[in-house]
Amino acid sequence: MDLQTAEKKVKDLHNLLNQYNYEYHVLDQPSVPDAEYDKLLRELIEIEDQFPDLKTGDSPTQRVGGEILDMFEKVEHQSQMLSLGNAFNEQDLRDFDRRVRQGSGEAVTYVCELKIDGLAVSLRYEDGLFELGATRGDGTIGENITANLKTIRSIPLRLKDEVTMEVRGEAFMPRRSFEALNKAKEENGEEPFANPRNAAAGSLRQLDPRLAAKRNLDLFVYGIADTGNTGIVTHSEGLDYLDSLGFKTNKERKKCENIDEVLEYVQRWTDKRPNLSYDIDGIVIKVDSLEQQEQLGTTAKSPRWAIAYKFRAEEVVTTLRDIELSVGRTGVVTPTAILDPVRVAGTTVQRASLHNEDLIREKDIKIGDQVVVKKAGDIIPEVVNVLADRRTGGEQDFYMPTHCPECESELVRLDGEVALRCINPKCPAQIREGLIHFVSRNAMNIDGLGEKVISQLFAENLIKDVADLYKLTYEQLIQLERMGEKSVNNLLHAIENSKQNSLEKLLFGLGIRHVGAKAAKTLAQEFGQMEKLEKASREDLTAINEIGDKMADSIVTFFGQEEAHELLGELRAAGVNMDYKGPKPVSAENSDSFFAGKTVVLTGKLEIMSRNEAKEKIEALGGKVSGSVSKKTDAVIAGEEAGSKLAKAQELGVEVWNEERLIEELNK
Repeated sequence: MDLQTAEKKVKDLHNLLNQYNYEYHVLDQPSVPDAEYDKLLRELIEIEDQFPDLKTGDSPTQRVGGEILDMFEKVEHQSQMLSLGNAFNEQDLRDFDRRVRQGSGEAVTYVCELKIDGLAVSLRYEDGLFELGATRGDGTIGENITANLKTIRSIPLRLKDEVTMEVRGEAFMPRRSFEALNKAKEENGEEPFANPRNAAAGSLRQLDPRLAAKRNLDLFVYGIADTGNTGIVTHSEGLDYLDSLGFKTNKERKKCENIDEVLEYVQRWTDKRPNLSYDIDGIVIKVDSLEQQEQLGTTAKSPRWAIAYKFRAEEVVTTLRDIELSVGRTGVVTPTAILDPVRVAGTTVQRASLHNEDLIREKDIKIGDQVVVKKAGDIIPEVVNVLADRRTGGEQDFYMPTHCPECESELVRLDGEVALRCINPKCPAQIREGLIHFVSRNAMNIDGLGEKVISQLFAENLIKDVADLYKLTYEQLIQLERMGEKSVNNLLHAIENSKQNSLEKLLFGLGIRHVGAKAAKTLAQEFGQMEKLEKASREDLTAINEIGDKMADSIVTFFGQEEAHELLGELRAAGVNMDYKGPKPVSAENSDSFFAGKTVVLTGKLEIMSRNEAKEKIEALGGKVSGSVSKKTDAVIAGEEAGSKLAKAQELGVEVWNEERLIEELNK
């Protein structure tokens, strides 16, 4: 094939594949079988391999994911991506309507749209070609995730018109993709994602676009950053225009002539929400007229012409069939409700923690009860209450055991605690849970060693403590169920890499009672080497501001055990690092950051970064992150669904920030 013929063939294949892709992923009306699409795509790949200069940025082959990125570069949005104010009930919406009508001085038409539970992104097109995609970031600066966004097949790489524009949308993971992804993760012994939103955000922030390509994400476009040169005068016209360019918009939107119609729309989708193939967490209401939008203006963080109605946590009724007991790594025995499977907030729930015996008594829970279940924060299943009036008489009282369900040792209740605890250090359940903790993300972070694999290794007597992990061989692992050659090699590589972790990771992984991730880092920074910490006295430890008497006693007790010295000796022999590798903490004296010497509390669900990431960044700048609000708190960072800590801050007059303000200060 000569170059001229190849050029024509590539152009024809682009047109065909783009059309088929649009029909399948935007219109949901495929005109050819998947096999035909795959055949044409393979043909295009072969021609591009033969003629590399014909491979362009808008080629359908670019959707499979390219080379691994070193990092995400920062990019500035052409116009600010504001967050929306929230409404939680009818009165909030009527107050919003009153403010809008007063501010505009005339009749108002609204557009209602489903609030997709995903990750807000910005898409930039130059002369009709997709050039750049970014996360929302702090609303002004985002991260360049173009390579990952190109893997989403509903995003057009070339528009139907050669326009230059920036559009906004919400990337999300459909429920079917989420369930398939979590099934695969569980089969690999990995921790599943909590919900589709986290899965979508995690997928788009992968440095390897090939992983994003496998996640089957989707995207709805919901607005144009600047309509100045388009002649568009209403938001609804803008959405129709986006449709005409080849974008995927959500077709469930509706124009409403007054607030009563808005409320009807809200009620309808509150009821219909479970029937969707994707998750929504509310309804977005916008003034339709762009002129009125401009007249109403914005506050520092949100437009006055739009609001997000947030759904109440979904509550469903199911039957509590049994109560199971599990023993954690610290010996605490936790009761868990076994439920008839029921769908709640986008996922199927079969289990819910009951925390302790006192809670069971307080809520009068019996086996066989009809119970109301919800997800706290739309993530953690919990039993809200019992429907006592539906009892038939066949329900059974539940009593906590007197002996450990794993090792038969007598259970004790320590002073000041509500939990029952097994104090046998050789309890198999505690050892197994300790192993799971050791390999977890905040500890040694050994990828591929999930709960199922650890349980399998423990059951096969291949490991009895954490040092045994570093003695595992290829021959041992290849015999395990669902462990192929590639999985084994990846796991051995991950175990070997974990030897280079900084000291605080190992300290936290050892599971010393009362020593969390934060205390482990403080200890690592102060002592620098495990050997020095082993020799530390109670007085040495309590001299450190953040180490109290109880924690100091626990640390001295741990290192006073012969078993602890033997374990550390084995880890040293295996080549596990015992030194702190991170930077020394920034002090208030040598930092000009706001956070230096300040106490900050994080509460609610953050969108851009995890709470752990925020905590690390604040501490790196000399700040202290506390778990409770007091008069000594300097600032409270409140994410979505912030609860009692936010209320306490407002009561005490403590300064409250949103996530955008946090990122702004961190960037300084």
